[in-house]
Amino acid sequence: MPTLLELQQAMCRSLVLHDDVAASTLLAHGIPPDRLDIYRNTIGTGLTKALRLSFPVVQRLVGTDFFNGAAECFIAAHPPREAYLDRYGGEFPDFLRDFPPATSLAYLADVARLEWAVSGALHAADAAPIDLVALAIVESDDQPHVSFVVHPSVQLLRADYPVDRIWRAVLAGDDEALTSLDINAGPVHLLVERRATGVEVVPLDAPAWHFLADLCGGRPLQSALDRATGLDTSAALAEHLATGRFTAFVLAASGPASASRAAVA
Repeated sequence: MPTLLELQQAMCRSLVLHDDVAASTLLAHGIPPDRLDIYRNTIGTGLTKALRLSFPVVQRLVGTDFFNGAAECFIAAHPPREAYLDRYGGEFPDFLRDFPPATSLAYLADVARLEWAVSGALHAADAAPIDLVALAIVESDDQPHVSFVVHPSVQLLRADYPVDRIWRAVLAGDDEALTSLDINAGPVHLLVERRATGVEVVPLDAPAWHFLADLCGGRPLQSALDRATGLDTSAALAEHLATGRFTAFVLAASGPASASRAAVA
């Protein structure tokens, strides 16, 4: 009599990896393994749909048939680890980077990284903005050690290609804008966040992006200010606080804190 774990592992190998060897021995007498195909097809269709919802621009860039084939390979290599499909597909950008049929589209993986950041911002938990009154009364000696807690929807992304313009052009169906893009225009530094009006993708210059990355990564305020160059840090910090990009603060020990998940997507 197989254990529940053995049964689950056999079904997983059959339905996700198309390996019926173990499952066939567990089926009732006279029941062929191909009876499981209906469940296999349902799982494959559901996971492909989840990827399609998270990466619509990638699908439009490569076409439905290519996307479905890539999704099938990805699902076999990266089956879901949890039942929440909004979080399925985080490895897809790296998969596309190493996927031989996609090598002609050098920017495809970075477009996927942007789409995953947008999806993450969309589904991130709500959080109240930082208490500015509490921040204002921090003792002057403690102010250099203030370390901010970033809003769950905030994502920072650096890419070698103008992925934000590619993303916008494809979503808008603007073929003229897409064909006129200079793919080799240089790196872009992007802020992805959810606002009251929806998810926004905001291009930043490099100094502004690095300053925000330091703050989002938990670096103490004085350290972030000392590292910033070519930037009006007072104005930048005021904007971040006013737009609710931070939800709380702590008094950190001297020295930079380790980067958090939200610092760089």
